[in-house]
Amino acid sequence: MDRSANIKRRFILHVDMNSFYASVESMMDPTLKGKPLAIAGNPEERRGIIVTCSYEARKFGVKTTMPLWQAKKLCPSLIVLRPDFQKYRTMSQKMFQLLREYTELVEPVSIDEGYLDITRISMSPIEAAEEIQNRLYHELGLPSSIGIAPNKFLAKMASDMKKPMGITVLRKREIPQILWPMTVGEMHGIGKATEEKLKKYNIHTIGDLAQEDAYSLKHRFGKNGVRMWERANGIDDRPVDPERASEFQSVGNSTTLAEDVSDETELKRVFSVLADSVERRMKGKKVVGQNLQIVIRYGDRKTVTRSKTLENPFHDKSEILEHAWSLFTKHWNGEPVRLLGITAADVIPKEKAYKQMDLFTFEQEKKRDDVNRLISDIQKKFGDHSIIRGKLTDDPS
Repeated sequence: MDRSANIKRRFILHVDMNSFYASVESMMDPTLKGKPLAIAGNPEERRGIIVTCSYEARKFGVKTTMPLWQAKKLCPSLIVLRPDFQKYRTMSQKMFQLLREYTELVEPVSIDEGYLDITRISMSPIEAAEEIQNRLYHELGLPSSIGIAPNKFLAKMASDMKKPMGITVLRKREIPQILWPMTVGEMHGIGKATEEKLKKYNIHTIGDLAQEDAYSLKHRFGKNGVRMWERANGIDDRPVDPERASEFQSVGNSTTLAEDVSDETELKRVFSVLADSVERRMKGKKVVGQNLQIVIRYGDRKTVTRSKTLENPFHDKSEILEHAWSLFTKHWNGEPVRLLGITAADVIPKEKAYKQMDLFTFEQEKKRDDVNRLISDIQKKFGDHSIIRGKLTDDPS
């Protein structure tokens, strides 16, 4: 990687913390080090879901999203802890503070991973990666894997190749030998549903995707088809953007009422409209929230803000409305209201989130997502008021 070869060439690092939640717990409690450890939403619930687990647990076959009963069957000595998001957020902040000592061009992607553009720093890419990895481990007690590449996509793919504590360089000229033999499901940004659709067109590997006609992919998959083709060929011009992270820290909406309102039915209707707006914006950004906030402004301009951290990440209108209304009824003083607002805070990409659910609630969640997607499509085509969600009542009439 000769830095003098091309002054326009970029050097991007993708830093990915290894089993972050489990690593934080082991760092804070040394008695857990070297032991099979899992973080689960509700350890007391037999059908809870594994959020993440240590590499010692993975040796027994324990995996993320695995039902807790199955994990314990594979590893009877498994230690299970509840997640402590405040603890993880604190360590995440320390991690990113350390990364920003090397460059201002740091883009957090989630609580435990981020990109760095180190093109203009004095150290070589490998020296920088080795020093960062060593400091994260010795100063914070946290293991990491780092990918080095000329763009964000390749850096992300590289960081996944050696875990834990790996450093991998991935050059564009190595794409045919290293990336193309992989299945399309191993490519960052391709989920199960897209993988199955690609297989129907006889596209099984990243190499198949790279050699497919870009126009045909656009016809079949829209803009995402072109994006997939570009990534498969190592094309990714996205800059490392420190401001991009702030876009996803919160998603909210508020409205000023035409007049002061004290009628509960009307106030709940306003909350329902706000919840619907927040849901749509969250789904557009493909994020889920971990903290729900409301704003109440009274007719005398006195403003009250209240928040609640939920046990599970949320994105659905019904959950948003339920918790927002609960906060409102708890803290409303009964005086007329002039402004209301709802904000989903501490948002993270949906693909990084977990939800502790049993098989029954999993099916409910899937059906609800399918219905929400159908309603959203109809509203986009025929207008916001063309169809609305109903609700069940005890009154058969």
